[in-house]
Order: sequence, then structure tokens, then C-alpha cells
Amino acid sequence: MEPGEFKRASHAVWEAMAPGWEERHGWMETSARPVTERMLEVLQVRPGATLLELAAGTGTGIVGFTALNALGGDTRLIMSDFAPAMVEAAQRQGSELGLERVEYRVLDAEALELPDESVDGVLCRFGYMLLADPAAALAETRRVLRAGGRVSCAVLAEAAKNPWAALPMSVLVESGHLPPPEPGQPGILALADTTRLRQLFTDAGLTDPELDEVPFAFPFSGEDDYWLFLTDMAGAISMALGRLDDEARADVRATIARRLEPYGAPNGLSLPAVSLVAAATRS
Repeated sequence: MEPGEFKRASHAVWEAMAPGWEERHGWMETSARPVTERMLEVLQVRPGATLLELAAGTGTGIVGFTALNALGGDTRLIMSDFAPAMVEAAQRQGSELGLERVEYRVLDAEALELPDESVDGVLCRFGYMLLADPAAALAETRRVLRAGGRVSCAVLAEAAKNPWAALPMSVLVESGHLPPPEPGQPGILALADTTRLRQLFTDAGLTDPELDEVPFAFPFSGEDDYWLFLTDMAGAISMALGRLDDEARADVRATIARRLEPYGAPNGLSLPAVSLVAAATRS
């Protein structure tokens, strides 16, 4: 798929996924809190900074909002996503929290409509890996950072450490409903290769990249709850499931249910996850 075609398809997907992400805001905030906390630890900016959050819709702004509250003072936040529905969801969340000093923008991370050297810190949780051109996005990140500014982001580690995402993808591939992912193809696990991730940072002119693994888990009340997550929130997986006829969808669901058995927990299911938290500096 050509980059332009991919971007149009991705835009449509995330517009459609926005209600699901907004509905599960609290669940996502709690589940991925260890990732958010580590991202803010390595951001290393001071109160009064101007922060930019990219692809904020995958947390309805929680990473940026948490940073804003932690820094306080005159700290400013530009909350952005390339899908207007995601920005609107984040704005509703910010309004409920009574947050000020937040500007909500529809921005394309690969072509930011922001001046050079206009922010002190950039946050992006689970966004760069989904972009058609993460190299372009990181180059844009560097461009808008002031000298000494920091980027802190999170992507997902390898498939074996993220069965919550790898399991349904493998079922769809094995059943012939999706082709095997090609190396470098955008997707949930696209930036799991730490060597490639470091190289993307250094090629963009972001120095001394540091990477940490952060384990966490996604809880579900049961198989039905997990299936609802896949159909309402899981991007490319949701798209693939939506294209299936009733019989094929039922077969996929039954296979996934069988493979969920090892992840049973007292209150339903607990699916392990591991994020790579990466941070670097603009020299």
C-alpha cells in the first residue's frame, strides 16, 4: 500500500475507533499507567515548558494531561492527533478534568504545522509505530524541539511479549484473512526491533537514545470483553474482523477463545504486555 493510501485508510480507521477509545479511557489509563509514568520520568522537562503530545487519541490525552498536572505552573500543552474525532475525545476529557493551558490541534505527525524550535518536550504513546513514515515523524519531532528539548515515546516490544496483540493477528494470518506483515510495515509491533528504533532516532538527529522495557497487562472481564476490545479499538485488527462474513468471524472468534485459555485470571483474563519506552535529546 502506498503511503498516501495507507494514511487515508488509517485516518478512516482511527476516526471510527475514537468512540471505543473514549469509552475505555479509564481502563486504558489504569492498564498502561506504568508506561505513562516511565515516559514522564525520562522526559526531563521543567515547569513552564511547552509540551506537544502526538497521536494523543490512543490515550485520549492522558499522557499529556498527566505531564501538565505534574509540572504545573505555566506549563503549556499542545494536544494533537491526526484524526479529528480523537482530538474531540481528548478535548472532552480535558474539559471534564478542568484543565487549562491546553491547545487542541489536528496535526499530522509526519508534517507538523508548527514553527521550528517551538516546544520543549514531545510525548507520543503508541503512535510512531502506526505511522506510514516514522522516520519523517521523528525528523519533524526534532525540527519542532528547541535545543536541549526531549522526546519521550512508547512503542510495543516483540510479539512474544505482547500476546494481547500478537494472538489475534496470528489467528488472522493463519486463517488467510491477513497477509503476514512485511518488515517495516506500519502496525502495532512495527518498531519492536530495538536496533531499528535506535537508528530511527539517531538518523533524525536525536542524540543519546535510551530504551527501557516496561511490563504491564491488559485486564478483561472475559472472552466477550476481549472480543469487544478487538472489534471496537484494535485498529487494523478491527478492520480485518469487520471484513469477514459471519461464518469466518465466528471461526476466528472461536480460535481466539481457545488460545486465551492460558491467560485466565481470577476476575477474567490478564494478557501480558511489554512496552519499549524510548527517550532522546535534540542537541
